[in-house]
Amino acid sequence: MADQIHRRLTDEHVKTLLELYENQAIDLADVLQRLGCRRSRFFELLQRYRRDPKSFTITYPRDNAQHRLSPAIDQIIREELEKDYELIRNPDTPVCNYNYAYIRDQVVRRTGQKISAQSVRNRAKAWGYYIYKRKKDKKIPREVVTEAAGMLLQHDASQHTWAPYANQQWALITTIEDHSRYLLYADLVEKESTWLHIQAAQAVILEHGIGLFYYVDRHSIFRYKRTHDSPWHMRRAQEEALTKWRTVIEKCNMRVIYALSPEAKGKVERPYRWLQDRLVRSCARERIRTVDQARPLLQEEVKRYNERQVHSTTGEIPALRLQRAIREGRNCFKPFQLRPPYSSRKDVFCLHEYRKVNGYNHIHWKTQNIKIPIPLPRGTQIELHIVPHTHRIEMRLWYKDRVLKVIYYKNDGQF
Repeated sequence: MADQIHRRLTDEHVKTLLELYENQAIDLADVLQRLGCRRSRFFELLQRYRRDPKSFTITYPRDNAQHRLSPAIDQIIREELEKDYELIRNPDTPVCNYNYAYIRDQVVRRTGQKISAQSVRNRAKAWGYYIYKRKKDKKIPREVVTEAAGMLLQHDASQHTWAPYANQQWALITTIEDHSRYLLYADLVEKESTWLHIQAAQAVILEHGIGLFYYVDRHSIFRYKRTHDSPWHMRRAQEEALTKWRTVIEKCNMRVIYALSPEAKGKVERPYRWLQDRLVRSCARERIRTVDQARPLLQEEVKRYNERQVHSTTGEIPALRLQRAIREGRNCFKPFQLRPPYSSRKDVFCLHEYRKVNGYNHIHWKTQNIKIPIPLPRGTQIELHIVPHTHRIEMRLWYKDRVLKVIYYKNDGQF
């Protein structure tokens, strides 16, 4: 049926039809056909007519002025589009398309007036700030396979030129909860390392709890690699050997799953693309040059993603979806608790290494000869728990479930 009765019929015409219906001169089917509307719309008009027949009208005032943008706002939109254009032209930045939602947010921030992303898009097309996307032949299905929060934590790092004025690439380390798509952890670092990934796991576990599985790629930080042996030996060594990061995860009673291909990490790669699309623009506009300057912008975007952005796959805001799963009892997160023989978190969230005692009752670590406080047979294995701090390194020597010695060294930046 046709809509917008006020465009086809006058007030008097509609009043006459309603009056005829009230006097039972025409039936419902006939009046619906003459008005060209649905039953719900007709009874709404009838209710208004019964309340006040004399002042009844089907027209309504429309204020078109509020939908027109001033020339000043158009100028700001053009300025923001020009900034995006400069980023797209720069081959050193990972930005390759316009983000009209981000430009909309920048215009709102500068002017305080709400506009739509479509208004920005319309002007971009008219002014030539538009790149047509090539249609993809194959669309990969996107779905959520986990039924509870904490079942699967996807962890990864992305190396990019996050700040065009920094003249160097930084690494973004993130952990995302699979069921809700909630970003549990996100931080920018100048260079990724095993210790930084352990700190990321510590932050997630202490704040949210212990989940069931960690899902990572085959980076050497997460999976042991050995390339100079036979394929059989190499595969067996990779499956049995523990990296320092995986040792921490398994001490927290979580299992590690490795992605078989880059495409299998799509769920954690999409937030990278979303953050990359917005964070690079923010860093460029603020002329960010250091990681410390970029971190507040990152946390602002993460907060937006977690608490305001409706996820395209789940159709929900990640924070609300996570809270609902926990409220309904679909939660696999468990509080972290130290288990004997450990009495300090430093002995769990640390770099685990092993050394054997030599004939002089010493062990060798880097350039240091460390004396063991008790006599031990040659070849005895000592477990080292290494905790890097800002200016020093704390080393805790373990043997038979007890601490033998705690040593401190100067941190020369090797961790």
